Amino acid sequence: MTIRVLIADDEALLRMAFGMILEAEPDLVPVGEAVDGATAIRLAADLRPDVVLMDVRMPGTDGIEATREITRTCPQTRVLILTTFDLDEYAFAGLKAGASGFLLKNTRPQELLTAIRTVAAGNSVVSPRITHRLLEKFRPHIPDPTTTARDERLNRLSTREREVLIQVASGLSNAEIATTLNLAEATVKSHLGRILPKLELRDRIQAVIFAYETGLIHRT
Repeated sequence: MTIRVLIADDEALLRMAFGMILEAEPDLVPVGEAVDGATAIRLAADLRPDVVLMDVRMPGTDGIEATREITRTCPQTRVLILTTFDLDEYAFAGLKAGASGFLLKNTRPQELLTAIRTVAAGNSVVSPRITHRLLEKFRPHIPDPTTTARDERLNRLSTREREVLIQVASGLSNAEIATTLNLAEATVKSHLGRILPKLELRDRIQAVIFAYETGLIHRT
């Protein structure tokens, strides 16, 4: 399987470096480069890449807005946010906009390659623990569910599915959820596989954000 990657970054040297790393891999193909968010949106629509490496601090349309538009109009395209600092506000905004994870710009090449392959397969690259830390850090910026309309998608979940979603949002891995709820790990995976389409969500990260925003996990 060939994974087609669009690189969006306003720094030419970084675009070149990422491109060289990708070209050395037989299953990864850089299909285009964008110097700003508007160009990334246009190229994503034209090229339909599997993955976009998205810088957030670009002139004009930034990477957050570009991520939001790309995940809306190209649902099969996954976005990896590139950040300078661990757990900065751009990482959270990018995940909320629909990104499947985030990477530090100084990440090792092998970690970058693994992340691209992971999100191309439909998974996220932010571990449950990091996801939990991220949301704890930016919890004050999450809307208070008591002041917003109840999301009717919650009614689609069974009692057990809600329990699994709460544990996912609490930062537990599938193995830990299995132990907590006295289930087989395969059963947890099956529940999560049903939860995501019921809630019209892309991946585990989006499920965590949804749980916070709807009040399944309460702010303190």
